[in-house]
Amino acid sequence: MRRAPIRWRSLWASSFRRTAPRRQLSDALRSGDAAVGAANLDWTRIGFDFQRTNGFVKFTWSDGRWDDGVFEPEPYLKLHVMSSAIHYGQAVYEGAKAHHCEDGEVRLWNIRANANRMLEGSARMMMPEVPPDLFVRGCQWAVAANRAFVPPHGTGGAMYLRPYIFGHGPQLGLSPAPTFHFCVLAIPVASYYAGGLQPIDVKVARDYDRAAPQGVGNVKASGNYGSDIKVSIEARSEGYPTVLYLDPKEKRYIEEFSVSNFIGLRETRGGGMTYVTPDTPTILKSATNDMLMDLAGSDAFGMTVERRPVDVAELPEFKEVAGCGTAVVMMGINSITDGTTVHKYGSIENVEKLYTHYRAIQFGEKPDPFGWGTVCPHLNDVAT
Repeated sequence: MRRAPIRWRSLWASSFRRTAPRRQLSDALRSGDAAVGAANLDWTRIGFDFQRTNGFVKFTWSDGRWDDGVFEPEPYLKLHVMSSAIHYGQAVYEGAKAHHCEDGEVRLWNIRANANRMLEGSARMMMPEVPPDLFVRGCQWAVAANRAFVPPHGTGGAMYLRPYIFGHGPQLGLSPAPTFHFCVLAIPVASYYAGGLQPIDVKVARDYDRAAPQGVGNVKASGNYGSDIKVSIEARSEGYPTVLYLDPKEKRYIEEFSVSNFIGLRETRGGGMTYVTPDTPTILKSATNDMLMDLAGSDAFGMTVERRPVDVAELPEFKEVAGCGTAVVMMGINSITDGTTVHKYGSIENVEKLYTHYRAIQFGEKPDPFGWGTVCPHLNDVAT
């Protein structure tokens, strides 16, 4: 008896429908007039993970130009099997945030800095420029279309934005892709530290490099992070939530943590503080770090700010150490283990003050003298 051919795609689809049913969203939640937080998620417990929302924004580049963009309700992309993003890693992404502020407005956070950094990454990875105005509009559109999923003020959460550009289309040879997508996801996330900053222990990763000299460590190329997965998992198995990388040439200068820039706070002779952060050609400059430097050097804190090469031998000289990035904002460091040497830091007092003040500006609870926050327009003003 001849058996019917197995329809693998149909089997997969039916299995997916059984295991991950499509959440039904009301028209009210899909509307640009939806109230902030109308999705009524458990805002303090959603963590930092993917959450299904109304959809994402997608622009397509072909024949030398970007189209007007579309809003995609399903969280999937159809790609050619020979897409350069899959085979050659031709992809760059960003991380940004929007916040529901005390005055009721939803504001995107320093979004132009992310747009400008993507320009640098796209140029290095031979991808078309995403004009900053298009980048910003895509982020505004993604937030406005998912307004019901923005965590309400007071919950400590934010709308995390993941803008990314990648090459696709039939491309067997090693050259730029024929087509590109620029997409923006908007995902609600909870505060990393619901109960306040929790200092962590870190290990120096002397057996691994984060990036190669004259490579792509200074741009947010997707492949930079894939190589860190093994290193991070090994460190966690030893009780270290993250690692600190050194420069790949000499193993002498501090680079950055797995996904965060390094900050060291040092006491000055006059009783003040100096904010020190590394500067090497292979470090990805964090937009959060740039803002924290501005804040630290402002009248509110009056710190001296230094961006320079930082020798690993300086670790014992810092009073406090922290990491910083979009997702975590700041993380206090309790200790750094380098081989058999353990550098302990007894305080995160000034780190916590910076973190608290910075977060208060994000949520509109303190004045924003730097103009970092910009109000997100209504959906009708940004959608195609």
